[in-house]
Amino acid sequence: MRNGLRALGRQLRSNARKQAPWSSVHRFPRATEALPYRSYASVSAAELQFGQPLHETHPHLLKPGELTPGIPALEYAQRRSNLASKLPKNGVAILTASELKYRSGPVFYEFHQDSDFFYLTGFNEPEAVAIIDKSTGEGDHVFHLFVRAKDPKVEQWEGSRSGTQAALDVFNADESGDIKNIEKSLSRIIGDASEVFTDASPSATATSAFSRLFSNRSPSKSNALSKILEPVTVKPLRSILNDLRNIKSDAEIANMRKAGQASGRAFTEAMRQAWTTEKDLNAFLEYTFKRNGCDTSAYVPVVAGGKNASQIHYVRNDDVLLENDLVLADAGGVSHPLTHSLSNPPYSPKDIKEYGNYITDITRTWPISGHFTPAQKDLYNAILTTQRKCISLCRASASNSLDRIHQIAEETLKDSLNGLGFDVSGNALETLFPHHLGHYIGLDVHDTPGQSRQAPLRAGQCVTVEPGLYIPDTDRWPAAFRGMGIRIEDSICVQEDHPLVLTTEAVKEVEDIEALRS
Repeated sequence: MRNGLRALGRQLRSNARKQAPWSSVHRFPRATEALPYRSYASVSAAELQFGQPLHETHPHLLKPGELTPGIPALEYAQRRSNLASKLPKNGVAILTASELKYRSGPVFYEFHQDSDFFYLTGFNEPEAVAIIDKSTGEGDHVFHLFVRAKDPKVEQWEGSRSGTQAALDVFNADESGDIKNIEKSLSRIIGDASEVFTDASPSATATSAFSRLFSNRSPSKSNALSKILEPVTVKPLRSILNDLRNIKSDAEIANMRKAGQASGRAFTEAMRQAWTTEKDLNAFLEYTFKRNGCDTSAYVPVVAGGKNASQIHYVRNDDVLLENDLVLADAGGVSHPLTHSLSNPPYSPKDIKEYGNYITDITRTWPISGHFTPAQKDLYNAILTTQRKCISLCRASASNSLDRIHQIAEETLKDSLNGLGFDVSGNALETLFPHHLGHYIGLDVHDTPGQSRQAPLRAGQCVTVEPGLYIPDTDRWPAAFRGMGIRIEDSICVQEDHPLVLTTEAVKEVEDIEALRS
């Protein structure tokens, strides 16, 4: 049966190449992805167990053709092809999956896949290596995927693994292998390469077969990878992947819009109610994120009442909320491809907004009483006016960079603060607005690390716009505003002529916030 499916696959890929808008050297998924159900010989995939949901096993989570929620298998293949097109002839790219990290003894943290690895493979298990190999011929590439082999005894304890056969038939690798044999295979693959691109780094606490190549604990192993790489030039991969990941596809933007919608509604529901402690508000948000379709978390939230909001990354979330104060909440729900294994323990309330591993970022500040005082309203509107202006500039046709929009935010805030009686001479604004206006978002909260904020924004980039003011409780500042911390943050997709706000369900106009409690 598999031979017939692969023959059909060759025909489908040939037909698709004729219609594809991208490179003719694009590698397309196997026939099983175009069929209603993948099949292992005479066994339906729906009867097997994998290390993460598939459409056949979890049709309530994934649509036909999707490898992860919202992202089809064809898109992952196109991403690998795009990376291969950036590599030189005889170049090889090596990416490693995240490893399971331990809190103490056998107690583990929740597993979160390396974002670059996930972007290219959709594979959501630890201890895996992906290799994009252009050493076999110009204009083409081979996708190698090394994973943990199936092991019924281990899987009884830790949950299902996908295994090496699924690496071929589900994740569309051209070649697969057991991660335990990676050193020997790596030597063979790199032997024909002239340049190797990788961001893998040494590990002092190696736990997987691949990480032991980098281990500093054993002299006999410490130079294993170095010896393999001796004949070739080694270069960083991050800048190439940043350029690819920075422009989002329609499917990626749709995932981020879903995340923003679910999380935004949770914020609005929270504003309808009275809260007496940060802990209770945090717990409500966590529950509501999950009720709205989110599953897990990506970073520790900020739920900061009163003066606590002046600490940018306040995460204790254990104080009382006072009637006349404001509360600042930077938190949300997460939904990603769940793995049914030891690598995903029960979820915890460390939250941001995510769908299919894609995040959106929201911050809202509102009065605990439900109604702003005059001073709170004045400072809040100064920030809201700045945010509206900056969001309007997040369009490709305006040719603004994030750094330039940050400068405009500073100028706008300074004018508003002058009008409220603030002395903004000297370094005042560095004290009151100490962080950047925004950052890139996508698979990570701070996506594509190292990406410049000086380049003009391009259509398809997704960014945050988050002006804020944090007023110290000192004599330098007007008494009515001392101790206030206000930030308003939305996630934006840059389009050619107008911005797309991904988080619009979280209300932010003064009148709308107050109406929720009227």
